Amino acid sequence: MKRTIISLLLENESGALSRVAGLFSARGYNIESLTVAPTDDDSLSRMTIVTDGSDSIIEQITKQLNKLIEVVKLIDLTEGEHIARELMLVKVVAANNDQREEVKRLNDIFRGRIIDVTDSTYTLEMTGTSAKVEAFMDTLAKIEIVEVVRSGISGIGRGKRALKI
Repeated sequence: MKRTIISLLLENESGALSRVAGLFSARGYNIESLTVAPTDDDSLSRMTIVTDGSDSIIEQITKQLNKLIEVVKLIDLTEGEHIARELMLVKVVAANNDQREEVKRLNDIFRGRIIDVTDSTYTLEMTGTSAKVEAFMDTLAKIEIVEVVRSGISGIGRGKRALKI
């Protein structure tokens, strides 16, 4: 089983996301993360799907996705050099000076940003590889976490490798 990042351009219309998700659920494939956003072309959205499976399963997934009418173009980012990043927002308890200093120290080590401060909490922003985000979460083990939000992976090919029509 290998982790695969599939990026695709699809028509920006209602129901397109549900047809892609339906393809996965109908065949029993797992979606580890899914991100979708408009592109510079208002008629297209870019979707990044992280899934896992054997080579034959990944091949099947890409073939089935390419059959969907809404899918304009697809690329398996893990087949070449690529950059993948994830965004995480985490709210932690920081009620006293010791807690605040510890949160600041850990945040600085991982090059995060403190984006909100109240008298009892800090909200932190962490951007990086999934491994970096996971490692940051591991370091917060002794700190009370109030809430976590993760974006899922966004990826792009390196150099001239691009997903364009």
